[in-house]
Amino acid sequence: MAMRAALPLLFRLRVRPWLPTGISHVEVVNAKELALLYRRFQAGEVRFILAFRHPEVDDPFSMLYLLSSGVPQAAREHDIPLRSPVHSHFVYDRGMTIWAGDWLGWLFSRLGGIPIHRGKRLDRTGLRAARELLLNGQFPLAIAPEGATNGHSEVVSPLEPGVAQLGFWCAEDLRKKGRSEQVYIVPIGIRYTYPRPIWPKLDRLLSRLEQDTGLPPLVQDETPTEDVRYRRVLRLADHLLTEMEGFYHRFYPQYLTPEADPKPAPDKSANQRLMRRLEALLDAALRAAEAHFRLEAQGTIIDRCRRLEEAGWNAIYREDLPADFAALSPFQRGLADWGAEEAEIRLRHMRLVESFVAVTADYLQEQPTAERFAEMTLLMFDLVARIKGEDIPARPRLGWRQSRVTVGTPICVSDRHSDYQRDHTSAKQAVAELTQDLQTALEQLI
Repeated sequence: MAMRAALPLLFRLRVRPWLPTGISHVEVVNAKELALLYRRFQAGEVRFILAFRHPEVDDPFSMLYLLSSGVPQAAREHDIPLRSPVHSHFVYDRGMTIWAGDWLGWLFSRLGGIPIHRGKRLDRTGLRAARELLLNGQFPLAIAPEGATNGHSEVVSPLEPGVAQLGFWCAEDLRKKGRSEQVYIVPIGIRYTYPRPIWPKLDRLLSRLEQDTGLPPLVQDETPTEDVRYRRVLRLADHLLTEMEGFYHRFYPQYLTPEADPKPAPDKSANQRLMRRLEALLDAALRAAEAHFRLEAQGTIIDRCRRLEEAGWNAIYREDLPADFAALSPFQRGLADWGAEEAEIRLRHMRLVESFVAVTADYLQEQPTAERFAEMTLLMFDLVARIKGEDIPARPRLGWRQSRVTVGTPICVSDRHSDYQRDHTSAKQAVAELTQDLQTALEQLI
């Protein structure tokens, strides 16, 4: 209750340097759908997962507003009887408490959070807790199926299969216990916009990045236009790529192979050439980190990032050392610190990739809106800030934002359970198809 009461203040304040907030209004769309599902949940008819988009670190506030205000209001308007509180358990990455502080773990545990170790082959403890709460918990379970933020309100990253798998496990557990509840996954879209013009602040941020990266400013006599800003963003991106390519060629030449033909192909746009270079750079960054942790370059980029993150945390927060760190000799502590520092440096390669994994060639060109300009520029700000030595960059505020939370049509998992339980191959196919359907549903909510 205290968290709900503080929500209006939290929307406006920057309570932590890495938490921008500055949200002036939250619009909830189709909350009636979720109110009806909560009614059925409270009546013992369904169990469900809230699968929400995760473009920004502020998303939990939007979700909290949806459940604490949007759903109860819709229930009142449509005479849907609901018991209070309308809440959810939720899954979060245990790495958040490492870089944000123990206070976050304390808060999340009291709000119904479940820590999951991303990157491990199987976090049995976390999965058991999530599976048990989905089956018997007082509230539904909320999960971000993208696994991490991507900085883009209008691009959904490839989904991890965990949400679909949990849904099928729940349907299986219910069947074994002779229970009749249906299992659903509810796609939740979250999108941020700027209700007022942000161009002057965006122009100043671009100038700041040009100065920080040693890029001479464009000489422009006229008032900045969309075309001028587009060329500035593209030019800054090209400059950053060139600098980073030079870095990897110098220090990690074995991972970044020069193009056989440096001449640009005539059928390739500037955007496409940038994307080709970016993809090669991201692969080189991952390989440089994977070599340190002795990991194979297997799976998707997101899979590789998760494995690297887990390997990094394990090297920094070593379980083989005594709980009482003071019991080590000064020399042993020094070696432990040295190993942790090495791991932290290697994780920077992975953070670079995380920041740009969702960047696409035509994202800005297709719709040159203020929001897309801001997203691309802020991603470049993150890169520059991290290279300058800021582990958790404090993004500048470009203006007040509005959040739009859209409840999608629930996807029934129980209707697919017969296919899932047929055999191992069918189970894998059912999980893949459900994950793809959820991906499509989230993309349609943009």
